[in-house]
Amino acid sequence: KLRNKINRSSMEDKPVSNSFRRQSHDNLEDESKIQDLSLGHFIKRFSTKPKSRRKSSESNTFIGSPAVKSRIKKLAPQVPKPTEKCKLILPDGTEVELNILEGKAGPKMIDIRDLYQKTGMFTFDPGYTATGSCVSSITYIDGDKGELLYRGYKIQDLADHCTFIETCFLLLYGELPNKTQLEDFEEKVKDEMLVHEKLKDFFKGFNPKAHPMAIMCSVIGALSSFVHEGLDIDDPKEREKVAIQLIAKFPTLAAFSFRTSIGLPIVYPRRDLSYIENFLHMMFSDPMNTSASIDPVMTEALDKILLLHADHEQNASTSTVRIAGSSRANPFACISAGIASLWGPAHGGANQACVEMLEQIGEFENIPKFIAKAKDKNDPFRIMGFGHRVYKNYDPRASVMAKMCKKVVENMDTQNQKMLSIALELERIALEDEYFVTRKLYPNVDFYSGIVLQELGIPIDMFTVIFALARTIGWVCQWKEMMSEENVKIGRPRQLYVGDTEREFIKIEDRD
Repeated sequence: KLRNKINRSSMEDKPVSNSFRRQSHDNLEDESKIQDLSLGHFIKRFSTKPKSRRKSSESNTFIGSPAVKSRIKKLAPQVPKPTEKCKLILPDGTEVELNILEGKAGPKMIDIRDLYQKTGMFTFDPGYTATGSCVSSITYIDGDKGELLYRGYKIQDLADHCTFIETCFLLLYGELPNKTQLEDFEEKVKDEMLVHEKLKDFFKGFNPKAHPMAIMCSVIGALSSFVHEGLDIDDPKEREKVAIQLIAKFPTLAAFSFRTSIGLPIVYPRRDLSYIENFLHMMFSDPMNTSASIDPVMTEALDKILLLHADHEQNASTSTVRIAGSSRANPFACISAGIASLWGPAHGGANQACVEMLEQIGEFENIPKFIAKAKDKNDPFRIMGFGHRVYKNYDPRASVMAKMCKKVVENMDTQNQKMLSIALELERIALEDEYFVTRKLYPNVDFYSGIVLQELGIPIDMFTVIFALARTIGWVCQWKEMMSEENVKIGRPRQLYVGDTEREFIKIEDRD
């Protein structure tokens, strides 16, 4: 009877049913279209939209529109023409002329690309501390002045007036969005926040004690297996799509990683929530309490952390992404490589180390003792969160984070009040102490961000995942910029060989 009832209903509804089938068939007629259609877009296509939602004006916003096409060339920076030359005099008296390049800001650079052809020599620069690896128009740092600019805008101004997702638009497209453009961009990101259900199987296979960064390396790399083999990384539209997919899917996968590691069911994103709210919702939602709301102070704090960490020029992880991308590797695999680089404690683990140090200090009366330990050459202890390889002045992100830290701790009113007080006193003493002042050891952003993350309920082993979530936009923008160059050269550093020269081979029976 039930079957007959369903059949009768289907016959009565035949025009609608056939229309639905035709639409489904048109959208999903072959495998490539299934893979190209975002999961969120697919669901939205066959669901009733809220009446209040306006039509998208993406034609005026994204790549392919006249407004954006005019900016594409600007986002593909060219090597400037040399305006000066310098001479290199070799020990044998040979003189070599080298071009000097000058950007719009920052130190001039000596162009040594043809040095080997002219001299038969390479330069030696471990860690690339004095070597420019690329031309970029995304982020600029003046370490002496303590300045950080995203596309020419001061980080303090962006932190005061923009959201993280607005900053993502700026980094991707080179300009700040208007209200309509931002709403369109947010919708595009939400369309991509769902992930293929098969990805959930990956989480089942990990050791329950696996580090979240190990999981993220794997699942972000695994996204490449869900992208059609025909991905054309030379097409700006496809690069844009990859960028949006990475921004959108990272918080979903990060939250999945956290919840499965502690045995909680996964939570899916919601279209009515913002980017930051969605991440907090997926991380901390109680499936038995659907009426719970998200604290706006928590949302603001996490938004600030992501914005401040969105990009930071050519650091270790960004350079890793560029090196991987230079081989024309799958972009998801390139970002996975960046995550692996960030995982290193010398790069992405500083805020965790700061929290552990503050816990070790424990009490106000212990601060002088730890200051003395930091000054002692024979003591391995050092004050974490002070000093920076690039900034020789106050880290501009630190002041923003310090204000946010105070606001969060006061709002939560927890035991972290004590940790914040110790941090503030430690900062005050260090800024007045000649040892720290003469060495330009000022607090950096990590000094306060760890306290904020802990206050938000983020486990310590998830700190670096939050860093990676923030930095994904920077990585993908750097990758997009590199791929927009006319002739991308594969990264190939040189070495100064100090091993054995050619030796005579001895057969195993003749060896002692």
